[in-house]
Amino acid sequence: MSAANNPPAPRTTREARGRVPADGLELAFGFWPGRGAPVVALHGLTASYVNFVGLAERLAGRLPLLAFDLRGRGDSDKPAGPYGFAQHAKDVAAAMRSFALGPSIVLGHSMGGFIAAALAHQFPELVSGLVLVDGGYVPDRSAGASSSDAAINAALLERVTQLRESAPSREAYVDTWLRKPHFPPKEAHTPWVRALLEYEVDEVEGNGPVKPKALEAGVVADLAEGLHRDEIIERLRTLRIPTLLLRAEQGFLPGQDPFYSDARAQEILALSPLIEDHKFPGTTHYTITLGVPGATAIADLLVDFSARLNP
Repeated sequence: MSAANNPPAPRTTREARGRVPADGLELAFGFWPGRGAPVVALHGLTASYVNFVGLAERLAGRLPLLAFDLRGRGDSDKPAGPYGFAQHAKDVAAAMRSFALGPSIVLGHSMGGFIAAALAHQFPELVSGLVLVDGGYVPDRSAGASSSDAAINAALLERVTQLRESAPSREAYVDTWLRKPHFPPKEAHTPWVRALLEYEVDEVEGNGPVKPKALEAGVVADLAEGLHRDEIIERLRTLRIPTLLLRAEQGFLPGQDPFYSDARAQEILALSPLIEDHKFPGTTHYTITLGVPGATAIADLLVDFSARLNP
């Protein structure tokens, strides 16, 4: 095929931003163009659509990417309620219909994985393939707790507490986080991490100090959903679509036990024959999407996955 008939994929250096009607409110979004139907991306507990800027860059227009701020996060509306995975799924379904999207690959990172699974369960006509990035599963009650569960729970509670804190400025907030061990030095200073942190906060009453945009009450309500283990596991057990499980090798911090060990991955694979397991060496729960190796590998997998779903 000649180059004229096969032009290079479009590339963008800045996403299109906007707001879209959802289930009785508006969600903020970022959109990066490409060929074919967009991958719909859903972020984690206190994050935002900016969590996926690195993935969009690494896709380089091979696929479009549409990422939402969930209700109560980022620049989306922040009602008092309701929250929970089923409600987020309703929001995303309504937003997808506002964009006139048909069956799409839906990717969820961390809490976004639980919401993506709920979306596939509640609105199967909108999901052609599922990608669970370090999220979407909690162990059955009979499976016992892993050694990392306590550390994960402590880190989540710490994150909720941090939602109440302010910083003198956006730059001070960013610098504070960049000094923490969550982002190893090589990843900490990528523009992707800085973009996420800069977007994560807003001025308090327009007078200089900043605080996280995420609504604490919404975050707490969504955390409580993690206790609904039977419901979460049943969603995965009833999956009837191809699904990728993408696992970081480490937890929140370098050297920490992962969210999903090899043994826990086997529990997940036992739920459905349509789930494929992929582990990403050298990544943490954060850098699997915000580090160059993780974002590059996920982008390549998405292109391959889309080709398999749309031969």
